Parts: sequence; structure tokens; C-alpha cells
Amino acid sequence: MSNLLEVDHVTRRFAGLLAVNDVSFTLRQGEILGLIGPNGAGKTTLISMVSGTLAPTEGDVRFEGRSIAHVPAFRRAHLGIGRTFQIMQPFPGLSVLDNVAIGALFGHGGGERKLGRAREQAREALEFVGLEKFADQRADALGGPSRKRLELAKALAMKPKLLLCDEVMAGLNHVEIDEVIAVIRKVRDEGISVLVIEHVIKAIKSLSDRLLVLHHGEKIADGAPDAVLSDPTVVQAYLGRKRA
Repeated sequence: MSNLLEVDHVTRRFAGLLAVNDVSFTLRQGEILGLIGPNGAGKTTLISMVSGTLAPTEGDVRFEGRSIAHVPAFRRAHLGIGRTFQIMQPFPGLSVLDNVAIGALFGHGGGERKLGRAREQAREALEFVGLEKFADQRADALGGPSRKRLELAKALAMKPKLLLCDEVMAGLNHVEIDEVIAVIRKVRDEGISVLVIEHVIKAIKSLSDRLLVLHHGEKIADGAPDAVLSDPTVVQAYLGRKRA
């Protein structure tokens, strides 16, 4: 498999704060890469530099061999990079269907030009994540677990080649986590590569082909899940008390 995404020595500073420091990794086509680490480790900042909501202070981000480090987020969406957000903010007053149709209108290749076709894509995405029965409901009336699925549907309606997921399992119970895992596996089966941030270790271990670990903004491990989760550096920095 060839590399879809290459992150090369990226650093991000906020005034005097070094949030991400000299991090490099690759993501292959058709791969699920799990991103883990303590709160404040720089995980969301790192995927924000991939999605384009932040630019790296130093380093490069390449997508399909092209440097995109200074390409704006909406252009990256056109190239095929979709993202969910940890803080779920559906468009208030709009239906679930039209929330997802907005993703279709601004997605890969420049998005759909016609609202009717965008809504068709939105219905397909809602069916994919199991939200089709809520299509005509106001999005801001959805409960937490359904809002997680809505985030996935909005991103999938963009027809991404790469899906970035920021804690889509946070706050869910075991049954709901298993349902989201099944959806993400279906996403990969469609040929979409996935980079997923998660704190639920059992879930991220079973889902990921590889794990990348950040601590204080630096990469401390990258490899097969079993090897990474048994690495003494990872155990001390992140798993610690969970393994003690």
C-alpha cells in the first residue's frame, strides 16, 4: 500500500507554548491509524494541521504526494480530507438531512452543485451510520450518541479519501462504542483511510492497524497496537495507573 498522508517533522507553537514538536508519521491507503495520548498531548492540534484548521509553524504535510501545509481547509476538503469534531455543533434549526447535505455541497472535488443531489448523498450517509429515521428531525434535538453519528455522516457525505475522527466514541456506553467501531470498519471497507483519536483503549486497540502515541507534543511510539501498548515508555507516560 502507498502512503496517502505524510506528516513530516511538523511543529506548532502558540505564542510561547510548544503544542506539537517535530512529529512525523505516515498513513497508508486503506489503513486505520489510532492516535492516543494523555489530555493535552497535542492530538487535536496534530489532526488540525492535517485538516487545515491550523497551519504548522514548521514542517510539511503531504497528501497524495502533494504538499498541503499551507492549503486552506476548504481546499483540503475538495482534495478528499474529511473531519469530525470533538465538540459537536450541528447547524441549529436545520434538519439532520440538511446538516449532512452541507457536507456534500462542500466535499471532495468541490462538492455537489445541486441541492437535490446533495440531499441524496446525505440520505446515503445517514443510512450508512444508522440515522436515516432521524432525517427530517431538527439536528439540535438529537441526543449525544446520535450527534456523534451525525458528525460521521457529515464527514462521509463529503466523499473523503481520508477521514479524521476526533473522539467519536467519547461518552458512549459499550454497546454504542461497538456500533461506532462497526461504522468505522465499514468506512475502511469502502476504501477510506482513517485517522482516529480515542481514549477508549480496548476500542482503539481492536480498531487500529497501527497506533501513534503523543506525549507533551512529541511522538513516543508508532507501531502495531500490541507492541505499542506494551512499550514501557507508553505505559509510564499514558497507561500508567491503568496498568498498575
